[in-house]
Amino acid sequence: MLNQTEMLTEIQQLEKEILEKKKQLAVMKRNIEKEKVDQYVFSSFQNGRVSLAELFEDKNELFVVHNMGKSCSYCTMWADGFNSVYHHIRRKAAFVVSTPDTPEVQENFAAERSWIFPVVSTIDTTFKEDMGFVVNGGYYPGVTVFTKDDKGDIYRHSSAFFGPGDDFCSVWPLFDLLPSGYEDYKPSKKINDRSPYQLTNNIAIQVKDYENAIEFYHQILGMKPEKSTDSETLFTMNSTNLYVENHNKRNDPSVFFEFAVENMENAKKVLIANNCIITKEFNEKSVMVSDPYGLKFHLFQV
Repeated sequence: MLNQTEMLTEIQQLEKEILEKKKQLAVMKRNIEKEKVDQYVFSSFQNGRVSLAELFEDKNELFVVHNMGKSCSYCTMWADGFNSVYHHIRRKAAFVVSTPDTPEVQENFAAERSWIFPVVSTIDTTFKEDMGFVVNGGYYPGVTVFTKDDKGDIYRHSSAFFGPGDDFCSVWPLFDLLPSGYEDYKPSKKINDRSPYQLTNNIAIQVKDYENAIEFYHQILGMKPEKSTDSETLFTMNSTNLYVENHNKRNDPSVFFEFAVENMENAKKVLIANNCIITKEFNEKSVMVSDPYGLKFHLFQV
């Protein structure tokens, strides 16, 4: 039986050995022989049809995370963690999360989570199977690294599976320090436990001087234009999506926020009972609301 001093000394020694083993493992993974891959084409709510090559953007290295989709609370927790450090990752390499969900489901879920990284759908592709992340017909989470050469050829390098206790999600090593450990923890997808309404990272503003407004938000405030039409431009900045709408009507322009809910019917009943007005109904899962105190917002069901 070790005493306290001996136990702490052994812990430090073991930590040092693990660190050295991790360094050896990293070197081995970097030296895995690269394998040329096909030019896959994905679906994206952000960019429509997008090729694997386009996911690199201005980088020659790319992380593609294999996420199991909206139904997996564990995959959601990993993605939430990546979201918080995406701006750091992006300076070094391109980063994309892939899921088997439809682009429509991805768009709503990403908005609810305030995810800012690119998301692609692997529906109608063999990408996950070819990369080894479908086992016995079931999806497995993980990540694959790709590079692109000057000729545009794409190569697969190392891969890793995700799972409780790994180094890809920061909560596990933190929970390891707790006397209770991490084994009994089950992640929840719910962000706001105080309310059924989840505020998203989408904001829409109506402007009268549309062209000058776009120029101002782009050139002066430094927002990044993602999509633009004669009626609307999408800007991104930090973790916020700003939709600038061309408002050429007589009434004053408005600002709209957005909330996600799990049960639209219940949410509508509560809001209407509290003097809110449904100003527009896109479909049974998507409406515009005006409350009696001046706030206007889009409400949708995830």
